[in-house]
Amino acid sequence: MSLQIIPAIDLKGGRCVRLSQGQKETATIYDDDPVSVAKTFELAGAQIIHIVDLDAAFNGRESTNRSVVQKIAGKVSVPIQFGGGVRTLIDVSDLINSGVSRVILGTLATESIESLRELLEEFGSQICVGIDARDGVVMTHGWNASTNMSPSDFAVAVAKLGVERIIYTDTVRDGMLTGPNIKQTIAIARESQLKVTASGGISSLDDIKSLCEANEPLLDSVIVGKALYEKRFSLQDALPLCEQ
Repeated sequence: MSLQIIPAIDLKGGRCVRLSQGQKETATIYDDDPVSVAKTFELAGAQIIHIVDLDAAFNGRESTNRSVVQKIAGKVSVPIQFGGGVRTLIDVSDLINSGVSRVILGTLATESIESLRELLEEFGSQICVGIDARDGVVMTHGWNASTNMSPSDFAVAVAKLGVERIIYTDTVRDGMLTGPNIKQTIAIARESQLKVTASGGISSLDDIKSLCEANEPLLDSVIVGKALYEKRFSLQDALPLCEQ
């Protein structure tokens, strides 16, 4: 099965960092030059780059990291998918105009179905929904607030509106290098019939092989972050594993 490997850049204060379980006090700084990191990923063969504005995710408003995203978009030729603090139609429009190919909605999607519907009508497949879950419920506001929705129920609901893709993150595993939650990721894909990008916990090439071997066509991509920065494996090693 073909599986797209998507390297991640998490921005905090204009620098590349990684968190453990989304807790901002756990930030480890890996690089002061996100543009260079993005170029390195592109040269290694990445077909798309995942960027998150952590400052905006925590604060709920645009941060100075947006200018960094614009610089990255101007320097790489591969698509960028971006999330973090995207709360309005103007946010989405500005991001797409600045070169972002796909915008990830999390908190906004949980709080206003009507806004999500409007954005889908305006931007179509350039909108995807991030479903971040802990202990069986969807988390919002930088993973600091919980809802009363299960990930599967939420996925089914957004599918009915016309969402084509979700990014599913098991927040307990994110940044912990403990392996992805393959069972839950596949369950969400099958229940919603949406394309799913797996996120959270990738620690080794074996984890990527396991996702490929799950052989679920709707599970077509995986985000890799900390394992790359910690040099558990290289993007060059990962990319050929699941190409067909």
